[in-house]
Amino acid sequence: MKKNFWEKLKKKGEPIYALAPMAGVTDSAFRQVCKEYGADVLYSEMASATALVYAPKKTLEIVEFAKKERPYVVQLFGSKPEHFTVATKIITEKVKPDGIDINFGCPVKKVQKQGAGAILMSNLELSYDVIKSVVENTDLPVSVKCRAYVEVSKDKKISVLDFLGKIKDLDVKAVMIHGRTMAQGRTGEIDWEIIKEAKNYFDGVVLANGGITDSETAKDLLQKTGADGLGIARGALGRPWIFQEVKSGKLKVKSKDEIFKIALNHSKLAYKLKGDAGIREMRKHLCWYVAGLPNAAELRGGLVKVESLEEIKKILM
Repeated sequence: MKKNFWEKLKKKGEPIYALAPMAGVTDSAFRQVCKEYGADVLYSEMASATALVYAPKKTLEIVEFAKKERPYVVQLFGSKPEHFTVATKIITEKVKPDGIDINFGCPVKKVQKQGAGAILMSNLELSYDVIKSVVENTDLPVSVKCRAYVEVSKDKKISVLDFLGKIKDLDVKAVMIHGRTMAQGRTGEIDWEIIKEAKNYFDGVVLANGGITDSETAKDLLQKTGADGLGIARGALGRPWIFQEVKSGKLKVKSKDEIFKIALNHSKLAYKLKGDAGIREMRKHLCWYVAGLPNAAELRGGLVKVESLEEIKKILM
C-alpha cells in the first residue's frame, strides 16, 4: 500500500495550494519562503531522469530539501522509461521525498527536443510506459503535471482527457493540469472547462494550474473547474505571500519595507544554502520582488549585479 499524503490533504476538505515546479526557480530557499506563507505542497525544480542515470551528483544537489518543506514532491522529466526506472529508485532511496511527479507539461523547446515535457504527452503509449516505470519502482505516491492540449500537427491534438483515459489503470494519485495548450506556453486564455471535465476521468486529486495571480483569479479558477486545489507558479514570483492571500481570500498588499524584508530574508537563506552561487541566483528573484514599486527600474539596475549579501542590504535598506 503506497503512502498517500494527497488523500490526507483532500480529506481535510479545504483547497490544496501547491507551489508548482519551475526550472531554475523552485529551489529549497524559495520553497521554504513559500511554505512560510502557507503553501501546502512544494515541488522541486525539474530534475532530469537521464542525468540521474549517468551523472547524478548535480541533480541530487538540486533536489535536496529541508524537513520543514514536507510534503515535498520531486519532479522528473525525460522520455525513456528505463531512465525513469533508475531515477525513481535513486530518488526514493536517497532523497526520500513525499512523492514523485512526472513532467508532461513543459513547453520549452530545449525540453521538447529531448522528447520530454509537453511533447511526451502527445505519445500516449510512451507516456503510459514512463508512468508505469515510475509507479512500479517506488512506494511513494506518483503524480503527473500535464497540459490541457498538446498539438501534434495542424489538424491533430491530444487532450488531457485522452491522456487520462490512457493511464486510468495506473496508480496515479494526483494530476496538475495547466489549462493552456503546449503552443500557448505561458500566455493566453485558460481552458477551465476541460479541467472541470477531467474530474470525471480521474479519481485522484486534480489541481488546476495557469493564470493565477491573486486571490480573485485563484477563487475564479477553483469555482469554474471544481478542482481540489491549485498549482501556483509564476504568480508566486516576487510574491510568495500569494499562498496566504488565496487562503484568506483577501488581497495582501505589502509595503515596500515589508517586501524588502522578505526579499532580504530570502537572500540570506539562499546564501546559507548555496553561498555565492545562491546570491547570483537571487538576482532574478530580487527583480521580481521590486516589480511595480517606485523606482523599480533603478532598483533592478543594481540588483542584477549583486555579488554579496552586503550589496543586497545596501540597495534594500
